[in-house]
Amino acid sequence: MRKFLVLLAIAITAIVPAAVFRISGWRPNAVVDTAVFGLAVLAAGFMLSWGAEAAEKRISQGLILALVALITVLPEYAVDLYYAYQAGKAPESNYVHYAAANMTGANRLLVGVAWPLMVFLHWWRTRKRTIELASVNVLEVGFLLVASVYAFLIVLKNRIDLFDTVILVLVFGTYLWLTSRLPKVETELEADDEPGPAAALSELSARKQWAWMAGLAIVAAGVILAAAEPFAESIVASGRILGIDEFLLIQWLAPLASEAPAVVIAVLFVLSGRAEGGLTTMISDKINQWTLLVGMLPLAMSVGAGALTSLPLDARQHEEFFLTAAQSLFGVALLLRLRLSVLSAVVLAALFSMQVILAFVYREDAARAIGSLTMLGWLYLGLAAILFVASGPAAWRAVKKLEATIHGHDPLGAARRGSGPDQT
Repeated sequence: MRKFLVLLAIAITAIVPAAVFRISGWRPNAVVDTAVFGLAVLAAGFMLSWGAEAAEKRISQGLILALVALITVLPEYAVDLYYAYQAGKAPESNYVHYAAANMTGANRLLVGVAWPLMVFLHWWRTRKRTIELASVNVLEVGFLLVASVYAFLIVLKNRIDLFDTVILVLVFGTYLWLTSRLPKVETELEADDEPGPAAALSELSARKQWAWMAGLAIVAAGVILAAAEPFAESIVASGRILGIDEFLLIQWLAPLASEAPAVVIAVLFVLSGRAEGGLTTMISDKINQWTLLVGMLPLAMSVGAGALTSLPLDARQHEEFFLTAAQSLFGVALLLRLRLSVLSAVVLAALFSMQVILAFVYREDAARAIGSLTMLGWLYLGLAAILFVASGPAAWRAVKKLEATIHGHDPLGAARRGSGPDQT
């Protein structure tokens, strides 16, 4: 418990400067503001992750799981929904682009950085070149496939509207409902062996655990909501001061701060011998953001506008969204055999690095920037098509195995780690 309290004290210390800035209204410099409020968002995100991690043992119902999922990703949601809200108030402003940029950046970071990181750490720790998933994890892969295919409908429409909100929220809700009914994946560790700071909370009585979890959630949520606006605005201002394209800062810097706590928790799972848990967490995070976050953007924009409206995609955002959907589909194709290898991780990381490099190289040339996005998008789709043809039969066998699980024929076998298809 002492270690947990030390970490909590560090997190609170990181939050204090932002609280002083927010209450006093003092804004010394946009770059300083970005650092101060970004650090507060990061610290609060860790507090949320600790509470959510401890709650996993005691929460299993679909509705509660939905609330936990919302709390866990609140840092990313707060920043992106703020941009969407401001876009609704000023539809001709750059906030429309910022909302789309933050969402696409967060989604591409998960697949291009977080997924490979899980595999590289697993290889470094065990020298095993593959993270194996269980047959039940075909559910995550299937829902990510549904969300990725639906994303291309948004690309065709050139907008995200309230109809998309309804569909994507339903997809996310169905995903949570089904996952709550499936058996948990077996691991080599004891049930009480938690990898992160939440392990300390498990030593307390149930009543004290709930009090700590509620306290962490309330304090952290308050900090994030208070810091979201100044953090989002200071990023824009910092780009202007430093001469860096604010679009790129919003696309890559803001998601780094908001995603870091969830990624660190997944890293702890990998380092404690639960590589499949770490990877599954990152896949679930991707589903969350590719459904619920995308779906909430037109809703936030409508609130800002005071009327029903949609988030339009201009030529740049059209290709950004297309590239994000294509990368997502490629990620699904890599997971069809319920495994992610070092080679797959290298390809994901290399293609993502190419995106970032081209984005900065062509930051002053809109036409070439759009062209590079299109080229990379079609490259992802071409590679995905090859993998779907090669791995389709294995994926179908995994689906049939999951069907047996749902009907109660083999509930334990499908939850066994490494029980996916073709594990030879």
